[in-house]
Amino acid sequence: MSVAEFPWLTTILLFPLVAAFAIPFIPDKYGKTVRSYAVGVGFVELSLIIYAFWSQYNLHEAAFQMSETYAWIPQIGLNFSLAVDGLSMPLILLTGLITTLAIFASWNVTQKPRLFYFLMLCLYSAQIGVFAAQDLLLFFFMWELELIPVYLLISIWGGAKRLYAATKFILYTALGSIFILVAGLAMAFYGDVTTFNLSELALKQYPIAFELLAYAGFLIAFGVKLPIFPLHTWLPDAHGEASAPVSMVLAGVLLKMGGYALIRFNIEMLPNAHVYFAPLLAVLGVVGIVYGALAAFAQQNLKRRLAYSSISHMGFILVGLASFNDLGVSGAVLQMLSHGLIAGALFFLAGVTYDRTHTLMMDEMGGIAKIMPKAFALMTASAMASLALPGMSGFVSELKIFLGITTSDVYASNFKIVMIFLAAVGVIITPIYLLSTLRQVFYGNPNPALHFDKYVSDAKPREVFVAACLLVPIVAIGLYPKLATQTYDAKTVAVTEQARDAFSLVAQTNPHLYSSGFIAPQLPHTTTQSLLGIVE
Repeated sequence: MSVAEFPWLTTILLFPLVAAFAIPFIPDKYGKTVRSYAVGVGFVELSLIIYAFWSQYNLHEAAFQMSETYAWIPQIGLNFSLAVDGLSMPLILLTGLITTLAIFASWNVTQKPRLFYFLMLCLYSAQIGVFAAQDLLLFFFMWELELIPVYLLISIWGGAKRLYAATKFILYTALGSIFILVAGLAMAFYGDVTTFNLSELALKQYPIAFELLAYAGFLIAFGVKLPIFPLHTWLPDAHGEASAPVSMVLAGVLLKMGGYALIRFNIEMLPNAHVYFAPLLAVLGVVGIVYGALAAFAQQNLKRRLAYSSISHMGFILVGLASFNDLGVSGAVLQMLSHGLIAGALFFLAGVTYDRTHTLMMDEMGGIAKIMPKAFALMTASAMASLALPGMSGFVSELKIFLGITTSDVYASNFKIVMIFLAAVGVIITPIYLLSTLRQVFYGNPNPALHFDKYVSDAKPREVFVAACLLVPIVAIGLYPKLATQTYDAKTVAVTEQARDAFSLVAQTNPHLYSSGFIAPQLPHTTTQSLLGIVE
């Protein structure tokens, strides 16, 4: 068997899961061997992902690559079908990096270490399965599978209100999943041919009323995961109670499943319905940006503030997806990658701070910078990336989204002005609450109740390594965005063309669709191209 014929995706998906089932048989009394084993599995998995994509993936190809299909349950047409394209490949890389570092960040777990690392490795496989699945039922199976480890990880290793947070998480996400199953099965059984293959589902022709209903169902399901206002309320509770490694995975990877699925299902499979829903996505995105920023500013719990910050940053993804141009869609994908790295770093460093101070309440902290200079420097760099400082990945992604909606030839000037103004308000509030966070936690007078001389120590080499592994790509992408954009440019161009073709078709059949002030004159193609050159 040649390297090209090797089942790379199947190996990448199943390796952590198979490795997890070996944990109960590892002789280990204190959990140290299991810990080293899990960390080793994580780094081997990340190495496999990098090598497979480096050797087998063509960056210039928009179609699915590395396809693997095996009959699973042929009686119902269910296949174990995997493939990657420019949308899923960079997200699998992100999954590998974040999850591996999260396992490494769990070095001090002493409560039920076998179960903890077993669940983390199972979650590793389920996340990759979501991004690689090319069968509707396999996608749904992986989508549901990742809920179980997260629920247990929060409910067993979480904070004082962990059961409430875990239950709220599972109720929101599981109820949202019902809409995936109903809408997906309706699409699969529609017409003369029944199929669960995602590519074949995208080729079917659906009546516009059917598309709108399916789109609405998917939007609710994926909106819970992203999360979209007002389906977001589970996230602050989950982050507030989850341990730092679980928060890293939750913010760094799981939220990106919502954005990924919106592109894969709502835009690619239901492009005509996307034309009708795009203005709503832009409005919901802007509401999320402003609401998340204002809510973050009102929090005193460090992790809840970061959770609301994630809600705000996820709003930019919706604005980018609603732009109908390459800049906006490319910015939305880059925002998923960038936020995954930045949020992973912030939540990890919040955990480092909590380990020393034993509190997440910022008004109980203060004066830590002199005692924890390394942690202070790393947290400051991560906060600068989150507030979109030039030279960081967050600046590039948000700039592309702003330029995308600004140069969109689909919306009228009055609509774009309102959207841009409100989004800018969120951007202005972001540095205020992030700088306030740094001030409350690291500056001021030390709190005597924290017993600095006994408990507080600076970040250890392992912790510096984890944070650095996230900050290095943040800065690298900020200085040279093509490191990330070249992995998905071919795909986002294809998605944009499909969305614009759908808009042209819908506009011909329903010329009054945007007559309320959304529609705008066609902008010259060269305008968008010249602006694209600014951020590439």
